[in-house]
Amino acid sequence: MSVAIVDKTIGMSYKPIIIAEMSGNHNQSLERAMAIVEAAAKAGAHALKLQTYTADTMTLDLDKGAFHIEDSENLWQGNSLYKLYQQAYTPWEWHKPIFERCKELGLIGFSTPFDETAVDFLESLDVPCYKIASFENTDLPLIRKVASTGKPMIISTGMATVAELDETVRVARESGCSEVILLKCTSTYPATSDNTNILTIPHMRELFDCEVGLSDHTMGLGVAVASVALGATVIEKHFTLSRADGGVDSAFSMEPYEMCQLVKETEHAWQALGRVAYGATEKEKASLQYRRSLYIVEDMKAGDTLTRDNLRAIRPGLGLPPKYVDILIGKRLNQDVSKGTPASWDIV
Repeated sequence: MSVAIVDKTIGMSYKPIIIAEMSGNHNQSLERAMAIVEAAAKAGAHALKLQTYTADTMTLDLDKGAFHIEDSENLWQGNSLYKLYQQAYTPWEWHKPIFERCKELGLIGFSTPFDETAVDFLESLDVPCYKIASFENTDLPLIRKVASTGKPMIISTGMATVAELDETVRVARESGCSEVILLKCTSTYPATSDNTNILTIPHMRELFDCEVGLSDHTMGLGVAVASVALGATVIEKHFTLSRADGGVDSAFSMEPYEMCQLVKETEHAWQALGRVAYGATEKEKASLQYRRSLYIVEDMKAGDTLTRDNLRAIRPGLGLPPKYVDILIGKRLNQDVSKGTPASWDIV
């Protein structure tokens, strides 16, 4: 089971694919957006993702009731939804130059559409794949529209029940998408590690028979690295040049040095998975000589009796294994031996 996107193969036999999510961290500057692309490539990310919407395709221009964010624990408290999306959206005319720069730098450039007009626009730019955000993973008309392109679809699973995911995946496959990747996601910003439940990753892989990764809103590397040990093949993290510069998503976004570490450490985690293996590996064989083994620890004459005082388990490992000590104790030597002689059957 694997998925191919451009020149990258996604699967457990390949190192994890790291997606840098720009979101609104461009702070409405195309120059900054381009700098983010450059920084993501330099940090070793494999893909860069945008979000394609306008405030009008997302919500209504109202600042009352549910259209106003009042939750004191919400990062965007005090905003109306409309103003938030006005601040965060990526101008559509920026998409083409951003994607072209991604291609020049070897990054997979793609986006999250939030309505059907965004899908049509992204198709005109021939994006190689699509991402569905957690808040849209139950928008079945949108799922059908994206699936109809026949391109791979990456779906964040935040808040979705098993029944909802089953319906989403089934609709995607029935509508023309043969390559679905699910990302375990906790839709809080930032998320905490104790609310991430990455044990869901192998369960999700088995349940839906597809590649599974992680859309990670936690701070640091720990959750992402651990997810690779559980089979995550894609890691998505929000990315910014500097959290100190501010921006709608900056508080839970990675900086370039951290992204570089993420790329390295998730690859190390993947390499460490290896295979089920026991016994000495090729590189360990030289270390076998440093195991404990039985040695004569004083000069002795032929006819002397081996005791626990003159026969000990020590390093190196060139003598008989320690498990034979009780058999050798009480045996007589058939030759003179000097201190430091490895015990063998030939000397008794």
